[in-house]
Amino acid sequence: MKHHALEQLQIVAEVDQDYPRQTMSRGERLERWAELLEQNPDRRLATLHQTEYQLAGVRATMRGDSTPISVAFEDPVLRAAGLENDTYGEAKRFFELTDRQLHKVICYCHFGATVNAATAAHYIRAVPTQPGMFARLRETFAG
Repeated sequence: MKHHALEQLQIVAEVDQDYPRQTMSRGERLERWAELLEQNPDRRLATLHQTEYQLAGVRATMRGDSTPISVAFEDPVLRAAGLENDTYGEAKRFFELTDRQLHKVICYCHFGATVNAATAAHYIRAVPTQPGMFARLRETFAG
């Protein structure tokens, strides 16, 4: 890999210095995720097994190949906005979801081993763009 100073790169390319962290609202992040899934609506995506029964620390590290979360992580726009990996905990943090909301999108108990992308997108679109007061309180006290 060859390293260049920023000034050298700006001569040959337009450099977006804001690229590492593009600001997106929660609603924009959720919408982008749903749109990515809808690009291939019949794609079968893996689910995560029994997320509701895992200890919080274990649940946070759960991941799988070809899950709805990994579809989000493949997107350079969402990564630029701050999505750091394709784990359950990172999706929960980045998309500002409760365990209950993410469980509806990703858990084996709802869909079996796979879920089609359109169904996952449907559940993502069903998430309120602003969490309600009771949802925030429940998440604060129940985790």
